[in-house]
Amino acid sequence: MIEIRLYNTLLHQEWNRFVHESKNATFLHLREYMDYHSDRFTDSSLMAYNDGKLLAILPANRVDSTLYSHQGLTYGGWLMPLKHFNVTNMLAVWEAMKEFLPSIGINSLIYKPSPHIYHKYPAEEDLYAIFRHNGSIIETNVASSIPLDNALDFNYTYRKAVNTARNNNILITEEQQCNRYWHLLSSLLQEKYDTNPVHSLSEISLLKERFPENIRLFTASVDGRILAGVLVYCTHTVAHAQYIASNEEGRSKGALPLLFKHLISTVFADMKHFDLGTSNENHGLYLNEGLILQKSHLGGRAIVYNTYKIDF
Repeated sequence: MIEIRLYNTLLHQEWNRFVHESKNATFLHLREYMDYHSDRFTDSSLMAYNDGKLLAILPANRVDSTLYSHQGLTYGGWLMPLKHFNVTNMLAVWEAMKEFLPSIGINSLIYKPSPHIYHKYPAEEDLYAIFRHNGSIIETNVASSIPLDNALDFNYTYRKAVNTARNNNILITEEQQCNRYWHLLSSLLQEKYDTNPVHSLSEISLLKERFPENIRLFTASVDGRILAGVLVYCTHTVAHAQYIASNEEGRSKGALPLLFKHLISTVFADMKHFDLGTSNENHGLYLNEGLILQKSHLGGRAIVYNTYKIDF
């Protein structure tokens, strides 16, 4: 018999131990990451037990009568162990969840599985369970990913920009503090989109302090002036680039192409994938074609991030 329980803070260590051993979890699913914005979400994470042994966990939050694969995370879904777990176990977990959720007033689930590039070992048992429970895709976002064991070269324009950057003596640095780059990033986002980074400076500084090996910041500068930068989330299999930005001087001097060349061919060359992130808005319905073209020039090709809805 599978028993579903709601997570509580007394289960913190048990939860984290499971994340470390899971075949499809990343550091984003550790409570130290999930809980940094706990004031914004009503955590309703699930833990599935079989004869008292933890079998699977689901990072989640609740809004009224809907359970969400945690809205503060890019991906999640049921996180599974490497050994002694198969599709049959996953179906049993879903059956138990189907009975449990209505008992706490939940009648629908919005579900974001971890994309396969983040799996340490194949982990798509939940996708079959979604099919069996009549789940439907309600959102698809397109990310651009580079397989680092067979990466395509940059296109001609970006190769030329790399040479331009080298001729301009652009310096690539890994930053330990986010302050200077976050000021540049915030200014550029305000100027172009009238918005701010999703993470405030205090939030990203806190997360980087908690996860120094997983959250790394790289900049391109000249004469001490930061011209461009990339924040990289590092999991077991993926280096995920985000908060990518360059000022006008950086664009004219090829700062970003050189920075990406260094990250892809040197810093993260031993990873499986370098992910350049999604290029969508409006829940996947709008594709920023200019942005995805730039990513394709770096060698990125499509990986989809699907979101499903299941009614109970």
